[in-house]
Amino acid sequence: MSQGVKYAVDLVMCIDATGSMGHMIDEVKSSALKFYEKLESIMGKKDKMIDQLRAKVIVFRDYWADSPSLAMQSSEFFNLRTQSSDFANFVSGITATGGGDEPENGLEALALALQSNWEKSQDFAKQRYVVVIYTDASAHTLEKGSKPSHYPQDIPKSFDELTDLWADMSIPAKRLLLFAPDASPWTVMASSWENTIHFASKAGDGLQELEMDEILNAIAGSI
Repeated sequence: MSQGVKYAVDLVMCIDATGSMGHMIDEVKSSALKFYEKLESIMGKKDKMIDQLRAKVIVFRDYWADSPSLAMQSSEFFNLRTQSSDFANFVSGITATGGGDEPENGLEALALALQSNWEKSQDFAKQRYVVVIYTDASAHTLEKGSKPSHYPQDIPKSFDELTDLWADMSIPAKRLLLFAPDASPWTVMASSWENTIHFASKAGDGLQELEMDEILNAIAGSI
């Protein structure tokens, strides 16, 4: 990318907020107010300037084990240059609770992320749509039957349909970062989805080994 090119970055963070994920949630909370500042600093060192950085958070647990209010929670996009405190306020409300046993509803969270209201304005020379998954668990299959009554209607019915959603997105723009264990379906995505990077984590360990600086560097490296 040429030096000094300004561009828009949309970042959607899908966060597993089940009981074991306390460490990762604390990392996200502690960095929320300074997230834009830190990422902009890292990007500046790469001679890349972010003209607009929007961030959205999708909190997921388990539709089969948790109440409707806990199973899935989603924010709007926050413009982090002007709304960092609103972003931090949303993040501060996340607590590690529920989930039952694995698997969790990571694929549903990803489906909602891919259907986000992405920045499409021609005002920006470059656009990046970055989805980050944080989880220490495998995921329920989208084909799983007997859906609970509070299961959302706008979710793909199969992994193939979800794959199509990803395939339909602009190849130059899209990035998927998986901070997830070596488990289904994450390993399948890592090997077959375009522009996808898998940072393998230890299953059930709440991403204890990850620090936010590592994640920020990974995000910066992908855009």
